[in-house]
Amino acid sequence: MKYTRELDVPLDRMQELFGTGDSYIKKIEEGMEVTVTDRNGSLNVGGENEQKVEHAVHLINQLVNVSKRGTALEAQSIDYAVELGKDGLEDNIEEIDREVICRAVNGRPVKAKTLGQKDYARAMKEHMITFGIGPAGTGKTYLAIAMAVNAFRTEEVSRIILTRPAMEAGEKLGFLPGDLQSKVDPYLRPLYDALFQIMGPEDFSRNLERGLIEVAPLAYMRGRTLDRSFIILDEAQNTTPSQMKMFLTRIGFGSKAVITGDLTQKDLPGDMPSGLDSAKRVLAKIPEIKFCTLTSKDVVRHPLVQKIVRAYEDYENREKSGSGRKGH
Repeated sequence: MKYTRELDVPLDRMQELFGTGDSYIKKIEEGMEVTVTDRNGSLNVGGENEQKVEHAVHLINQLVNVSKRGTALEAQSIDYAVELGKDGLEDNIEEIDREVICRAVNGRPVKAKTLGQKDYARAMKEHMITFGIGPAGTGKTYLAIAMAVNAFRTEEVSRIILTRPAMEAGEKLGFLPGDLQSKVDPYLRPLYDALFQIMGPEDFSRNLERGLIEVAPLAYMRGRTLDRSFIILDEAQNTTPSQMKMFLTRIGFGSKAVITGDLTQKDLPGDMPSGLDSAKRVLAKIPEIKFCTLTSKDVVRHPLVQKIVRAYEDYENREKSGSGRKGH
């Protein structure tokens, strides 16, 4: 027996829901195991399984409501919505989209795009120190900078401080010409890029000149106490345990700190332990500190990036289980 449900979708939302060449609706059909047809402005959703049809209907309704609020539907958001629908969690789609972290210089709202990102954003609001740990493309640094800009604009903090260890990503860059700022800029460029996108180059440059925004290597943090600041330590997997302790003990009154890192992309030499690894073990029971783990499901770059991250995760898990068996 085939179950069917009929939905009324406004014509101006129908085209966006279907996507170019019906690519979006095909993703929904394949992922939810239903068929979706357009009949005179109404959608018919049918399938062999009543529960899957109901989940697909809820999913489509949520996507239409998101679109009505002005959020453009994209391939990544459709893919993630389908993943939620498979798990019966499609009612979260609209909830994820509802909260705006801040607005970029062009007026575009910066929002969490996954449940993991939503929990991460909430943690940054509610905790003095938040660790965002996860693979590339999960928005760890970008969302942290968005939170920092919002706190700065609302005068919750008086400064934004962005830092990361000056560590080469698996290759020796050799001598870099120019003054000290020119030497460290290549390591800090990803932080500049995110700030430019959210604040705009003029606002960023003005506040940088006034000393209200600081972008510096981690070594510059030693010996300082940072009050009323929003401090972001990026690429924390490349810190040593002593560097991590040094950074965390810089945090003063009225400050918030966010530490981001990907434990699968360490560039430390040899068997040197990571400060991010040690922090997870040492600080896990302190209630004012929150550890958020993002996964391949939270990747918000091109869908191919998500597949690459998952492939590496699967490979590394197989390697670990294989070495574990050899040990026995």
